[in-house]
Amino acid sequence: MALPPNQSDLANGPEAACAANEMAWLRSKHAAQEELIASLLVEIAELKRRLGLDSSNSGKPPSSDGLKKPSRVRNLREPSGKTTGGQKGHPGKTLLQVETPDLVVDHYPGACARCGSALTAAMATSHAARQVFDLPEPQPLVVTEHRAHVCSCARCGAPTQAAFPEGVAAPVQYGTRISAFVLYLLHGHFLPEDRLAELMRGLFGVSLVPATIARMSRSCADRLHSFGQAVRDCVNGAKVKHLDETGFRLGGKTQWLHIASSALLTCYRVCASRGSLWTDVVGIVVHDHWKPYYTMKGVLHALCNAHHLRELKALIDIDQEDWARKMQILLRRACHATNLARQRGVLLKPRLIARIERRYDAIVAEGLAFHHVQPELRRLQRRSGKPRRIGHNLLLRLQQRRNDVLRFLHDPDVPFTNNQAERDARMMKLRQKISGGYRSQDSAEDFAVIRSVLSTARKQGWNIVHTLMQDPEKLIQSLRTV
Repeated sequence: MALPPNQSDLANGPEAACAANEMAWLRSKHAAQEELIASLLVEIAELKRRLGLDSSNSGKPPSSDGLKKPSRVRNLREPSGKTTGGQKGHPGKTLLQVETPDLVVDHYPGACARCGSALTAAMATSHAARQVFDLPEPQPLVVTEHRAHVCSCARCGAPTQAAFPEGVAAPVQYGTRISAFVLYLLHGHFLPEDRLAELMRGLFGVSLVPATIARMSRSCADRLHSFGQAVRDCVNGAKVKHLDETGFRLGGKTQWLHIASSALLTCYRVCASRGSLWTDVVGIVVHDHWKPYYTMKGVLHALCNAHHLRELKALIDIDQEDWARKMQILLRRACHATNLARQRGVLLKPRLIARIERRYDAIVAEGLAFHHVQPELRRLQRRSGKPRRIGHNLLLRLQQRRNDVLRFLHDPDVPFTNNQAERDARMMKLRQKISGGYRSQDSAEDFAVIRSVLSTARKQGWNIVHTLMQDPEKLIQSLRTV
């Protein structure tokens, strides 16, 4: 729209007024275009940065890399200088012969290799042995019939029937070993029900239907519920526990599976809200800086430095920020120093801790100074508040949560990363990819209980099938927490 000419332009004639009017319009249009170009440049830079992110320099899962997976030549670990493969003194885990084999097959030569004379077994003087380890031939099911006899009293003549053993409640049923084997494959290895039924039919001649598998799962979860509660109480009371959460499809909607774990224990629970935090927790919680965790009362926090290293890698590769390279090197060396001290059973020397902290503070100050002199970012329309660069936000976190970032230096029980919870959560995503979500709340809760038992049993070094058959009270008594 043309602007009204001023009085001087009118005095110089209509042509001058028209030219001034057009000049003012061009200036306003040019200013609008500059503002649009600036905002588009900001958005293009942000989109380019997103395209440069993958599982190696951000929190994106490896499955999101697709077919263009990044090269694994580089990783987040500090080079040790050692050769690849097993190191000197490593015990190894090769297959060894046993002293008493289950079956011995003797082989004798039929004739002398020199003169051709006949040889017999009585002429044997020594032997060489080679052992073959193999699975036995699948056997048909062993059917055990329980007979509850009725006896008549010799005194009064009243009949009395014997009681059936606990768990024998139907005229025909599957035993606990089959149930444990099925549930291990279902919840431990995530076989879909149809494939699981096909496997049981092909190997053992057992015909199962989804309703039977669901009934086995429900019965086992009810029986082991008290063990799951005991594991949860032990995790809550542990000195150090790892927390994480992941999306979980239930009834066609996204719910949340919360994980609380330690090196020896794992507890899962299904919640409708991501913010349903664990209660009655004490000690130190290791997490990935999800802010609601800082609302938990009576706990100390330790942040996952694997997340920090990935963010620093992106700042190095994409944003070319030099302070990030220095911080990455420092955190790696601090991790290496704590690992060596832990292997030797000693604490880090206070002088070394003080040096690392001084270097840490200097790098953070350098990074903040770098960002303070950068030109101010233009705010995108969809965002509110003063915009900050990714590196600036990370620096503020490293500054404000300094004690939580470096807690592993002062306490040898605190790990450098939250990888324990990440590993315990990763298999849950695999289950969802294989079979999708659950249709009912009961099925999801059964899965959480049984998966807690399976993961804990693996960490405790227990036999998985025997664990699923065991009395829960005996399992509780056998739990190791340290």
